Amino acid sequence: MVEKIGTIISTENSPTSQDISFVLEKPVNKEQFIEYDTQQGKAIARVSKVRKSNIFYHNPESVSESVKNNVKLEDHFPTSEREQLIGEGKILGIYGDNNLIKRPSFPPSPGTDIYPADKERLSKFLGLDHEKGLNIGTVQFQDLEANINLTKLFQKHMALLAQSGAGKSYLASVIIEEILDREKEDGNIGIVAVDPHGEYAGFGRDKDYGGKVEVFKGRDIQIGLKNLTPGKLFQYFPNVSAPQKRKMRKILNEIRSEMLKGNGAYDLEHLERKVEEAEMPQKTKEIWKTRIGQMKSMDLFGLYDQPSLDKVEQGKMVVLDLSDIIYDKKKQIITAYFGDRLFKERMNSNIPPFLFLVEEAHNFAPENKPSDIAIARSVIKKIAREGRKFHASLGLISQRPVGLSTTALSQCNTHIILRITNPNDLERIKKSSEGVTSDVINSISGLRVGEGIVVGEAVDYPTFISVRERKSEEFETGKNLEEAAKEYLEEEIEEKNEIDAFM
Repeated sequence: MVEKIGTIISTENSPTSQDISFVLEKPVNKEQFIEYDTQQGKAIARVSKVRKSNIFYHNPESVSESVKNNVKLEDHFPTSEREQLIGEGKILGIYGDNNLIKRPSFPPSPGTDIYPADKERLSKFLGLDHEKGLNIGTVQFQDLEANINLTKLFQKHMALLAQSGAGKSYLASVIIEEILDREKEDGNIGIVAVDPHGEYAGFGRDKDYGGKVEVFKGRDIQIGLKNLTPGKLFQYFPNVSAPQKRKMRKILNEIRSEMLKGNGAYDLEHLERKVEEAEMPQKTKEIWKTRIGQMKSMDLFGLYDQPSLDKVEQGKMVVLDLSDIIYDKKKQIITAYFGDRLFKERMNSNIPPFLFLVEEAHNFAPENKPSDIAIARSVIKKIAREGRKFHASLGLISQRPVGLSTTALSQCNTHIILRITNPNDLERIKKSSEGVTSDVINSISGLRVGEGIVVGEAVDYPTFISVRERKSEEFETGKNLEEAAKEYLEEEIEEKNEIDAFM
């Protein structure tokens, strides 16, 4: 039998149809779920505050006087017997007949008993999926696995938001593990991850997951010129006039017609020769030769796409590891090109449903940078707006929500939020996340590493979670500060020794 933990009391402001206060007989935790009986069914509430009260310490003058006279109240009054633990809660809904969840419309009566929320009832109330859901951890203080339904999490896109060091890449890795472990028969998707810092490249070396993951370093990624439309070329290398665009479009169409007899592949040297041979003003030739020179310097444009999109398979992941690329424009072009190709191929059902996971999303889809710098933003926004119709899912990971495109973020109907303390970021979350109340916002800055809150489409009510331990090996992506400092000192000493020896 479940033991009661408290009793609803009457205060100046409660109970109402939304808020309750209660005296506790047993300790509870802030954000814990509780329940009580109503005529409509079981009401579920979330503990929003816990405080202690003692009638002997209510009067500041009495307490101050006892301190001045060096008198301890507990020596003269039964203070310990009058100490009370008082909780406050937000009523979320009523779990009624036929498993219907109703909106509370009437306050409970003072004197009503409070109990811990029943595990099975709470799972249904929160909309968790304990048959085929992705296990990302546990619901805090409930001994209940946080199994999130795959469709609810990704169909209308997901944003994972946290400040640096709060564990967002760790949680992303846990989600990736769940997808890679999932059976195709249960309905699974492919993953393509844009990885600016090489944080997911370790999956390719992991003993359990390496066979399901292919990692492509930035230096090995290629864009096949035969797939580069005039529109994309002008997007990646803008600031050319309409007549100059017409000349290049004519050249590209001629090349495409010539190549139809073969496999359609051609390289930059071929394009450069065609520009040189074309009838056009010399100034136009020089402009396009300059653009082609920029393309050559990127070492990105070749005969074929690498990776090919036939690498996108259910239950497998392709990692675009951009950690060896310094040039930001190259990163933007790679993300824009492969995002666009993925979306188009999915529209034509040539590849399975997928998750396009973008790390450091605020850099690829920033709010206020011009389009010639934020080249990938338009593609990300397009998938955000239209992807759900074609089961092309977007996962945005960011440590700066305030810098992320409002359109892209608002289209992510599930937000998983870890610790964030920046007031501007919290304000952006408050405006863009469904179901985030003021008390939830106030809790975000106090989250510890590995703690988070899921809000939006994936759960029926905001749910605090503790992230589970990852199964895959965590590979270091770089040296720490101390190692880098020691390495610099050793190189400096070695260089000095060489100079001394030469002298």
